[in-house]
Amino acid sequence: MIRRPTAKRNLKAAAARSKLLDYLCLVAKTALQTAGVLDCVPPGARLAIVRLRSMGDCVLTTPAVALLKQARPDLEIGVVVEERFAGIFDGNPDVATVLPPSAGRISRWRPWLCLNLHGGTRSQWLTLASRARIRAGFGHHRGASLYHVRIPRAQQIYGAEKPFHTAEQLASAMFFLGVPLSEIPPARLFARPLVAERPYAVIHPAAAMAYKTWPAKGFLEVAAHLQRRWGLDPVFIGASSDNLAPFSRYRVVQGASLDVLKSLLASATIFVGNDSGPAHVACALGVAVVVLYGRTEHEIHWAPWRARAARTLSDARGIAAIPAARVIAAVDDLAGLILPGV
Repeated sequence: MIRRPTAKRNLKAAAARSKLLDYLCLVAKTALQTAGVLDCVPPGARLAIVRLRSMGDCVLTTPAVALLKQARPDLEIGVVVEERFAGIFDGNPDVATVLPPSAGRISRWRPWLCLNLHGGTRSQWLTLASRARIRAGFGHHRGASLYHVRIPRAQQIYGAEKPFHTAEQLASAMFFLGVPLSEIPPARLFARPLVAERPYAVIHPAAAMAYKTWPAKGFLEVAAHLQRRWGLDPVFIGASSDNLAPFSRYRVVQGASLDVLKSLLASATIFVGNDSGPAHVACALGVAVVVLYGRTEHEIHWAPWRARAARTLSDARGIAAIPAARVIAAVDDLAGLILPGV
């Protein structure tokens, strides 16, 4: 006589399968924690890094990508980024492909591991939609339950309770995944320099927020000094939405594409500006920079990373309290280093 399965037997079988699945998940998590996540990624696999925006964040992601590629040169690394910032990764030999923030495009690329360095809701969804075998992201971000690997804070990874630079925070994710702890390299960008008739200085007087914006009067004083003392033609840059009317007596480049901006900055003698994306681009291109900060703590988190030459300025009372004389002194200090004999 054939015995048909009963509902009770079905429930027991389902419970057994559930326990087996839980056990396999536990084994997988233990393997990731003990062997290192990268040890579980096969040779030649694809690894997607979600870093949607912004300009400065993308620039400061390049040291972490370089560390990963140095540790695992066999991996094919793709960066998921919004189109307006994709040019940050153009020409970077560590990046095999740049992917748009499209769930379909990412899943069709079939990454073995998807690492979310962004942390927002959209990036979490894209990480989940990647269908990667391993999903990783920072454990202190919302939605961390979606990740197989939850990366702790930089303080825990480095074993030091102190503030860390953004480049150090992003690099800490790579160290946690299994990259050997080592010196974090400078940010790296690639641009085609311009052929300029005269040397020039790029000045960026705009910022995303008012508290990060130094008064226009100060930038005009600095521009006049650069031209008079150092023979550098001031070139003011800004987005199409920025008010650059106060600087119309000088050359103004407004609403330029990222490629044009990179080329302009790559050929500049010096950069002076508020804490913003162009400051990090200039630094990564090896330009001497003077950067003004709206808050003193931002000098730690967003300072020019391993700059060729840099001076940073802030004031506890706010950015407007920074006198033009301090900025001019910083400019003279740098110009004296990079323009010997002038």
